[in-house]
Amino acid sequence: MTTSQQTQSPALPLEEKTVADYLRDNPEFFHNNASLLASLQIPHAVGPAVSLVEHQVKVLRDQNSQLKRKLMDLVHVARDNNRLNERMHQLTLGLVKAHSLETLLDTLTENLLGEFNADTVVMRLAGMTETQTRECGVEVYDPNAAELRHFEAFLKTSRPQCGRFKQEQLQYLFGDQAQAIESAALIPLGHHCQQGVLAIGSREASRFHPGMGTLFLTHLGELMDLLLTEHLKTDAPVTD
Repeated sequence: MTTSQQTQSPALPLEEKTVADYLRDNPEFFHNNASLLASLQIPHAVGPAVSLVEHQVKVLRDQNSQLKRKLMDLVHVARDNNRLNERMHQLTLGLVKAHSLETLLDTLTENLLGEFNADTVVMRLAGMTETQTRECGVEVYDPNAAELRHFEAFLKTSRPQCGRFKQEQLQYLFGDQAQAIESAALIPLGHHCQQGVLAIGSREASRFHPGMGTLFLTHLGELMDLLLTEHLKTDAPVTD
């Protein structure tokens, strides 16, 4: 047996041998591609124990994976926010263009049901005549109604509220549909609900939850308060 045969390394699969030869011929490879080291399993033999170096590498690799997941979560949130902003922009244009109170409320309802995946939308408005409520398909908001005792915290803060509501609250907001509503968003219209309330219901328990952001709902409530004020003035019945 020749010396060359004695020193020849064990045969490797073609793919591994090709990689090994390439790395041997290009010792600067990992210097130019340092990011690859984070995903490689490189043994550091110290007997049966795990070396400190290996442990540190594992910790850094786990941290890297966590950061990547967080980054992807942020990317998904940013994309969702962009889509929400675009839908909100289109909804705002449609509401501003509405030429009557009936059109305004129809536009709002159609967008919330279609573009924002709501299962039901109910508006209770103050200062509406019986004819207006019938034509616009809304309910009357009476600030002295006994049912409002169930909304004391909401009325006090005058901020959008999201989550799962008590049955008596759902009954007041959604009437016959209350049993099917698992979560909802409640939006004040005007300071301390002077104009009324807007309720958006969903059959999904996780659709609206207390931890979700309410900036969009706040802006929608402020916009509707402004537009309702203008339309109610315009559509007010003429008296002698």
